[in-house]
Amino acid sequence: MGAEFVQFSLTPILIGVLASVACALPGNFLLLRRQALLGDAISHVVLPGIVVAFLLTGVVAAGPMLLGAGGAALVAVGLIEAVRRLGRIEPGAAMGVVFTTLFAAGVLLLERSDTSSVHLDVEHALMGNLESLVWLRAEGWGSLLDPAALASLPPELFRMALACALVALLTAVFWRWLKISTFDEGFATGLGLPVRWIGLGLVTAAAVAAVAAFDAVGSIIVIAMFICPPAAARLMTDRLARQVGWSVGFATLSAVLGYVLAGYGPLWLGGRDAVSAAGMIATVSGAILALACLFGPRRSRAGIGREEAA
Repeated sequence: MGAEFVQFSLTPILIGVLASVACALPGNFLLLRRQALLGDAISHVVLPGIVVAFLLTGVVAAGPMLLGAGGAALVAVGLIEAVRRLGRIEPGAAMGVVFTTLFAAGVLLLERSDTSSVHLDVEHALMGNLESLVWLRAEGWGSLLDPAALASLPPELFRMALACALVALLTAVFWRWLKISTFDEGFATGLGLPVRWIGLGLVTAAAVAAVAAFDAVGSIIVIAMFICPPAAARLMTDRLARQVGWSVGFATLSAVLGYVLAGYGPLWLGGRDAVSAAGMIATVSGAILALACLFGPRRSRAGIGREEAA
């Protein structure tokens, strides 16, 4: 039983936890800045960038994916400004038009491209492929000490671990700047802090997390990871440090419980087939948020100003 768990469940659970935590960390600040849907925007923009990067390089690798996502983001910014000026519509409507158009273009590119050499298709792009990220060379817990077995770990685990560590490190290093600029932008400007660059860095960190999580959970399910754990954490406390801690705990719980329920839940209910692990992780995240809305100690004050969480 132990060997089977290490082979088929350990690495997907670890990748799911790392992806959830990496998205939840910047998600806390996006939520408090009332920019939570930037996670939605990022997930829409990265898809065409990743597909174009694959078409140009023929491989699904971290470097080309990040460059493709960055290029797609620049194109999106230019298109939003063009639509806003030429159409004379408000920025929110321009963003909605551009993001959905780019996402649809990414889906069409996937459908019309030959992706038989790699596991990259529309279902993978939308829902991820967490279940297939297994460690077949493992023979039990002892494999964790076997260099040869460790070398066969799914590369997605290392990429997700690096992204999560990077996001966590940046959050810790720039904690004070992020806190001040999030709760009092005018005060931050008065102190001479580079407010615009801090905001850009936050969005960049969120994009790194979204791109790294692409293989595991796809470009749609990642939205729940950006929003649900931080939103549930916001209902548990009005202190920022505690909120971040709660969000990490909720992200971890949703990833572990979601993966278990995806594999065994249908069997417990009499079914024969598992369901999407990424989809179940998002469902559990939503359930945790719903419970926080009903029973969270700060639920009656969730609508108060951002300054209360400082």
